[in-house]
Amino acid sequence: MALSSASSPPVRRRRRRRRSRVRVVLVCCCLLLALAAPSAAAAAGHDYGDALAKSILFFEGQRSGRLPAAGQRAAWRGDSAVSDGGAAGVDLEGGYYDAGDNVKFGFPMAFTATMLAWGVVEFGDAMPPAERAHAADAVRWATDYLLKTISHPGAIFIQASTQTHCTAQRRLPRRRRRPCERGVGDPTKDHGCWERPEDMDTARTVYNISAARPGSDVAGETAAALAAASMVFRDDDPAYAARLLAGARSAFEFADEHKGAYSDDPELRAGGCPFYCDFDGYQDELLWGAAWLRRASKEGTYLDYIQNNGKTLGSEDSTNEFGWDNKHAGINILVSKEFIDGEVLSLQSYKEFADGFICTLIPESSSPHITYTPGGMIYKPGGSNMQHVTSISFLLLTYAKYLSNSSRTVNCGNVSVGPATLQQLARKQADYILGDNPMKMSYMVGYGDRYPQRIHHRGSSLPSIKSHPQRIACNDGTPYYNSSSPNPNPLIGAVVGGPGEDDVYEDDRADFRKSEPTTYINAPLNRVFWNFTAQNAGA
Repeated sequence: MALSSASSPPVRRRRRRRRSRVRVVLVCCCLLLALAAPSAAAAAGHDYGDALAKSILFFEGQRSGRLPAAGQRAAWRGDSAVSDGGAAGVDLEGGYYDAGDNVKFGFPMAFTATMLAWGVVEFGDAMPPAERAHAADAVRWATDYLLKTISHPGAIFIQASTQTHCTAQRRLPRRRRRPCERGVGDPTKDHGCWERPEDMDTARTVYNISAARPGSDVAGETAAALAAASMVFRDDDPAYAARLLAGARSAFEFADEHKGAYSDDPELRAGGCPFYCDFDGYQDELLWGAAWLRRASKEGTYLDYIQNNGKTLGSEDSTNEFGWDNKHAGINILVSKEFIDGEVLSLQSYKEFADGFICTLIPESSSPHITYTPGGMIYKPGGSNMQHVTSISFLLLTYAKYLSNSSRTVNCGNVSVGPATLQQLARKQADYILGDNPMKMSYMVGYGDRYPQRIHHRGSSLPSIKSHPQRIACNDGTPYYNSSSPNPNPLIGAVVGGPGEDDVYEDDRADFRKSEPTTYINAPLNRVFWNFTAQNAGA
């Protein structure tokens, strides 16, 4: 999660207002020029295969727990948080740190797993075998942990961070099971330290949801993650796939039986907010979980749930946002596939809602549309903007694939939009990330000749435990945080939060809104970069 400083807790990215009508006109004009005139770098072409490999490698630098003896490519990392959950008498080792901190938040981690899995489901069969294997490993590292979070009847663990005193069913990271979910760590205390995960001495508090303290949002997202992941492993490891699908059913049943948002509970809110509050309600996660269970199982029970509850759960909500908190755009595109393929015609409304979302991304559309920066980047106020760029690009490409399979288009009033237009829009965003932007720099660490050197990330900015085995205590890391030197351990593949509405990036470690990477920024990129790798190869 992004930090404001080494000693003060961050305030999570949320919305602001817009500028004047004149500025909007100028931005639109600049955007049309950007779309019409590719830069020299774009003309030369990007190495999307290299970007794909690096985007997956990033997750090895975010691993928590005991690292594999062989195959750990982020070699500067060591074992960390191996006793997570111990204070509550449960095993919560593993999973991912969400960003540049040492906290494991169940809500964004489950979304990360869902997006990683969705990318493999849509395009994994066409990926190079080595990269598909790495992508599957990235999914499994998350789902192994998620399975632990739901393995205790009556609780789902939802968060892990710094604090040890809590009871087994009252505080843990939200992840997986029937009546309860939890997380690991006290984020406020964690953010008060600038230390490597291998050196953590802050308390590892665990939080959970239960029947008395529901969390349909986290449980529903966990169900979606496990269901999507079951499709990744269906051929190569059918026993594991069956276990994932069973876990998805269990998590969804809990989410639906005990409705409520986890951040409505005062104690859970204290652990998760302001970092990952459920701002948009839990209803979308219920529909999202059902949609993925329908996709993975093909069972009529989940189709009936979608059809009978869609309107109540907000399927008609209009939004041009998709991310860890708001799933509506993703739901509409995912569910519309069965209508587009001619399998379930009663799902036509989801295609209409998906079309409405797409039209908000088309500058030429008469519909109110999303903001683009003068350099052509999708922009939404609040910081960590690349999360919107990558997740929306993912949806553009996925919908383009669905439309291509059925020769359909999108009617945006005064303009008809086909798959090629959606592909072009997504490519512009991918190229912006990789260097076709006003700063002429890549926003992926390790890609290209110029990229962020001072990312807001503890493990990357402190000496590696391999080269500096002596412990670096909580406050002893502050000089490294304040240093203007490049990070000693490049977190290869990390995509930072990126520039703001003016396309400016200062490469400042303290500016967490711009310089901090997160797992959910990277998760959609395996789909995005492989799409263009295949296109360039003529696949």
